[in-house]
Amino acid sequence: MSGFVRCVRLPAQPRPSGVTITVLRLAAAGSRMGLSPWGRVQTVAMLAIGEFSRLTHLSVRTLRRYHEAGLLVPAAVDRSTGYRSYSGDQIATAQVIHRLRELDVPLADVRRIIESTDPGNRAALVSDHLARLEVELDRTRAAVVSLRRLLDPDPVPLSVELRAVPEAMVAAIEDDVDSDAMAAWFAGALAELDAAVDKRTGPLGGIYDNSLFEEGRGHVMLHVPAADPPHLGRVHPTTLPAVELAVATHVGPHDHADVTYGELGTWVVANALAVAGPVRETYLVGPADDPDPSAWRTEIGWPIFRMS
Repeated sequence: MSGFVRCVRLPAQPRPSGVTITVLRLAAAGSRMGLSPWGRVQTVAMLAIGEFSRLTHLSVRTLRRYHEAGLLVPAAVDRSTGYRSYSGDQIATAQVIHRLRELDVPLADVRRIIESTDPGNRAALVSDHLARLEVELDRTRAAVVSLRRLLDPDPVPLSVELRAVPEAMVAAIEDDVDSDAMAAWFAGALAELDAAVDKRTGPLGGIYDNSLFEEGRGHVMLHVPAADPPHLGRVHPTTLPAVELAVATHVGPHDHADVTYGELGTWVVANALAVAGPVRETYLVGPADDPDPSAWRTEIGWPIFRMS
């Protein structure tokens, strides 16, 4: 009957020395505590999903999703009602999962972390994700800097110089590269040039074919001026042709150099000039010279000719 309280009288038994008796609270029929309507005992050490949710600050929906994903499986599930129950020692695991998800760790990585019994392996997994977060944070900061610069109602005018650059002998590495692979290609080519060229006669430079920007793949050359460029691995000597450039200096990280590109392009159009070849970059100050990205200086040079 509804509201009827079940009472069970247990026969008195002697209590062994050193044994603690846990007293179960008897509840009304239908309650998930005490004796259930089906006669099964649920101890006070077990927590209903709502109680577990309040203790861990994970919503019931989230707990159900983690159960379905095999990430946080309840200690018990009633086969008749589907009620999920959790043990007290699952609270710490739930809190770890909560913190990892706050850091946007993917569910698959969360599972690997909590299932790993090797502390070193767990630390490595977390460190790898934190490194990815730092990269994303750097990108976010660069985007913010670019937006502030673009939205500034009183921007600082870009200083542009028209420069005649003579031909130059350089040690170079060149290839056709996808734009998505540029960072890795650049790092590898730079390391090879550093190992092959003993004495530079000028700063590192790059030449980037227009198709790299237009189609996502194009010819790229990384080079350093040298009096006697070697033939070694991919490194080979070549002569850069003389060229007329419109030059502007980009200050800061390379991530938002596109803003300087845009300003330089606006200046070129406003001065009745046209681009006449691949873009050149000269790295006056870079990561190898100063670890502080705000100190980096990159000259962007557009080959030009006058349209009138």
